[in-house]
Amino acid sequence: MTAARSPGKSLTPHEVPANLRPVSQQRVTSPDLVLPWGRTRGASEAPCPSLVLAWSLDEPERVGEILAVRGPACIGRGENLADDPAPRIHPMRVRPGYTIPRLPIANARISRQQLAVSPLEGGQLEVRCIGRTPMFVNGRAASEAVVSANDLIELRNAAIFLVAERRATLAEPRSGDEPRFDFGVPDEHGIVGESELAHRLREQLAFAASTSRHVLLLGPSGTGKELAARAIHALSDRRAKTFVSRNAATLPEGIVDAELFGNMRGYPNPGMPERPGLLGEAHESTLFLDEIGDLPERLQVHLLRAMDDDGEYQRLGDSRPRRSSFRLVAATNRPLSSLKHDFLARFTHRIHLPSLDERRDDLPLVMRSLLVRAAHADPSIAERFFERRGGQMAEPRVTPLLVTRLLRHRFTHNVRELDRLLWLAIGGAREDYLDVTPELEAELGEPVSTATEASEVDASAIERALLDSSGNISAAARALGLRNRYVLLRLIKKHGVDVAGTDTEDA
Repeated sequence: MTAARSPGKSLTPHEVPANLRPVSQQRVTSPDLVLPWGRTRGASEAPCPSLVLAWSLDEPERVGEILAVRGPACIGRGENLADDPAPRIHPMRVRPGYTIPRLPIANARISRQQLAVSPLEGGQLEVRCIGRTPMFVNGRAASEAVVSANDLIELRNAAIFLVAERRATLAEPRSGDEPRFDFGVPDEHGIVGESELAHRLREQLAFAASTSRHVLLLGPSGTGKELAARAIHALSDRRAKTFVSRNAATLPEGIVDAELFGNMRGYPNPGMPERPGLLGEAHESTLFLDEIGDLPERLQVHLLRAMDDDGEYQRLGDSRPRRSSFRLVAATNRPLSSLKHDFLARFTHRIHLPSLDERRDDLPLVMRSLLVRAAHADPSIAERFFERRGGQMAEPRVTPLLVTRLLRHRFTHNVRELDRLLWLAIGGAREDYLDVTPELEAELGEPVSTATEASEVDASAIERALLDSSGNISAAARALGLRNRYVLLRLIKKHGVDVAGTDTEDA
């Protein structure tokens, strides 16, 4: 029985039954309680100025390793010395979830105390040459300099470092799996790169593959959109089925329905064979449509119903509807506005493939991968331009000039363009190493030297760049010729540009 109480007597909070108390009083939580979304798991640290090894005469296998500069530091050959002007930093390999410290620099052409470096505000780095090997910054001799992202520091005939904003630790992959391929080489899907953008792309592709939703791949020409589409297919539970690929721009406008959905025998013309169409071929598999932005809006409408969950479509001449359990992976280098809004809405996953300009620190690794592929296709290239160790093909022989010119080149067609430029170097080579030939020089033109001054960029230019890059901060900064994404973020704040929907953490 419930104890009687006198009329009009109020109960103290402790006397009120728990189920009758206000919600705010039913559970008392500590202000120090950490909720699940307040916890971090293997979180990344903030990016810091870093030197990425882009070329080394004595240690070419170490290309891609980084020296992260968190404070005043000394860089040189070998272990720490008692008279180092600052704490010595050594190279490391950074991968999602873990970092591999590497042995000290062993390049005999680098002094024991070669560089003194110190980070500055705005991601810049002060560099002083304190060793015997001459230093060049962006091709000009210098004893000291202030450098920013994408600047080049060359130690003559010894090593080339690319300045980059890098994190010395990366968050663990969503899956918890560590990369299963050797450092600096293509992964099992042919994707090359050790930058944060490259690893983030791999994680996005893996996540998209784990679902059954449609995917839109965005990015400039030559960034490897078909490679990414094949990776999604290979990582998905559809991998046992044949991957179906077609360029949407080649679909004949007059018979697009027949191409997409197929037709019954004898329709629309007598004697015409029955065809399953692309959707029929891709049942329980992946359909990749490249250059989907070239498909007129009235033709995009033809795919809308088939892209819904039931996958319903109808072959020409057929009286009954069919269903295809296909996943559409489409690709375009056009702005999102080129796609019909309800067509665009059906792509749950939208993945931006970074350009070479966005991940310039991966370029030496991509370059090496393309040369290895050429050598495997033509043994004479391997014999002429590659070192051999233990009877096996090792590193390609390339001059520091070729590496610096390619690193300072502004690419418009990315990996496809880089591949063509390397073939020019191969075809015009007069020695047993690859260098800048007259034919290649004509293609490269003037090197990218200095970035656009921030004062030259106004609000309208920023808005156009963000629109063209689908809100990608790093891509917009490159398009504007700015040194890095942080300069653009400061300009956005200065001009009060609306960045709603923009991924300000895209790098």
